[in-house]
Amino acid sequence: MTQIVLGENEGIESALRRFKRQVSKAGIFPDMKKHRHFETPLQKRKRKAVANHKQRKGGFRY
Repeated sequence: MTQIVLGENEGIESALRRFKRQVSKAGIFPDMKKHRHFETPLQKRKRKAVANHKQRKGGFRY
């Protein structure tokens, strides 16, 4: 859980910027997008197969 403690004279804009930075460092958005919708086992296998294919295809170049 990401938490921000406001300083005495800190503005809401800077606190929001710090919060966004911490959320992006923690990797919460990709995880949230991944769990947004239910994925059937078949869809999961297809997604992983496509990711593996993309990784193998663009990996080794001269």
